Amino acid sequence: MKVHICAMGRLRSSPEATLIDDYTTRFDRSGRALGLGPLSIHQLEDKKGGGMKAEAEIISRAIPSGALICTLDERGKTLSSPEFAGKLGDWRDNGRQDVAFIIGGADGIDPSLRAQADFSISLGKMVWPHMLARVMLTEQLYRAASILAGAPYHRT
Repeated sequence: MKVHICAMGRLRSSPEATLIDDYTTRFDRSGRALGLGPLSIHQLEDKKGGGMKAEAEIISRAIPSGALICTLDERGKTLSSPEFAGKLGDWRDNGRQDVAFIIGGADGIDPSLRAQADFSISLGKMVWPHMLARVMLTEQLYRAASILAGAPYHRT
């Protein structure tokens, strides 16, 4: 199952970008044997400044046809790492070819796009900047692959 992160905003060379690259590489390596990956990150921009509705259209164009849509949203479900791994494994085992994780811009995700989501995840009660949300999501994807593989990275 191919994994996509569709996120508003571009990360330039930064410590966050370095972490995202590292966790993406780790996920791709560990996920391959599990039928997970590769992980693609789609950095999207609204150069016209059209707000959440315009961002929703830009994000929608980046989502692969037929992909399961999972938003990262403060109203979403808070999962433990093993629960997230189980969810990812279930999606794969149920024949999903693609899953797209959506990270909105500064104002969040437009309600029309949220309504299209198959699932929504919260990274906790606090709101995180999009660059940190990407780091946290890529780390959790790697952790999920490690959990599914029975590797020692995740300790309970």
